[in-house]
This record gives sequence, structure tokens and C-alpha cells, in this order.
Amino acid sequence: MAGKIPDLEATVRAGTGKGAARQARRDGLVPGVVYGGGQDPIAINIPFNYLLTRLRKGGFMSTLQNLKIEGHDDVRVICRKVERHVVKDLPTHIDLMRLKRTSRVKLEIPVEFLNEDTCVGIKKGGTLTVIRNEIELEVLAGDIPESIQIDIAALEIGDHISISDVKLPEGAKVTVDRDFNIASISAPRVMSADDEDEAEVAADEVPTTGDDAE
Repeated sequence: MAGKIPDLEATVRAGTGKGAARQARRDGLVPGVVYGGGQDPIAINIPFNYLLTRLRKGGFMSTLQNLKIEGHDDVRVICRKVERHVVKDLPTHIDLMRLKRTSRVKLEIPVEFLNEDTCVGIKKGGTLTVIRNEIELEVLAGDIPESIQIDIAALEIGDHISISDVKLPEGAKVTVDRDFNIASISAPRVMSADDEDEAEVAADEVPTTGDDAE
């Protein structure tokens, strides 16, 4: 099932070149360009604060966006470059590439763990240790999954889940050519004999006060 693709709103930029780009920045906008997809490039502006908020949320460069420009059909795009101020590290220009529904794109897909409340190992005192919250997949632009769902109900303490154990969404491929761990059920921490000895030594070293002091 494809997930909801976030909207990215922009306006057409009047004029091109450095002069028009500088004017856009003075007006509180970030100039950019949309290209690819068998269509002519379009010069655009995106509100600075709006774009900065989206960038700070993380994952912007690997997230498919539904670009909305007044007077144009919505189109799916992915960010290919964000130029930043050399000192302030703030966005000064953005490049977006159009994608067809049949295009394949690499994206970070979040991992969702199912039945954590009924997991055998967790009910015995174990803890779910997550190694990867997201996994990069190559997917069709028209069929991006909301998440990678992993059922952990039957996992015991000491069990782990690797990518080879996971049924990926149809048409999706892992971009890493090796098996890797995603999560495990860790045993509860038990105080070892060494820990107990250290605790006893620490107690013996506590200074006495009052009538007990020599």
C-alpha cells in the first residue's frame, strides 16, 4: 500500500538568472528549479521558513514530494540538491527532479514493529532493542510503502530479526547487498557476581559518623 506523499508548495519564479534569484531571497523565498520527466525546466520559489521547517524535520532529500504549483498539474519530485549559505548554512537554492510513477527511487522507509505487547520474549522480561528505525529500499515512485511491518509476537529472549527474515513490500528491493540486523529481544540485565562484590566494597568504604566514628 502506498503511503501518503507530502505536498510541497511552490510558485513560478518570474525571470531567471542571478538577479531574479537574489530578488527572491530578499522577498523571503528560496529560488529553485524543477527539471526532468521529459518536460521543460520550471524556475520556482518556495517560502524560506516553510522550506527550512521541512528540511529540519529530516529525511527531506530521500522523501518523495507531491509538488503543487498554481497553474500546473501536481507532479512527484525528489530533491536532488540544496545549496546552502557558506556561513549560515541556510538554504539558498533547491533542485527538484520530476519522477514518473514507473520510476524507481531509493527512499528510507520506516520500520513498524507489530504485536510488541504480546511478544513472548518481552513478556518474560526482555527488551526490544531496535538497531534500524528505517531501511533504505528501492521502490516504484507510484507504489511507496508507508512502512516495513515486522511481527515480533513469537520472538524469544535472544532472538533477532535480520533483513533476510523480512517480507518486503511487493516490488521493493534492499539497497544494501548484505544481511543485516534490524532488531533483537535483549535479556534483562542481571547483577553479576562482580557487580555484587563491587557493591559490597562500596558499602564497606562508606565513612562512619557520630558515635560510630573512631
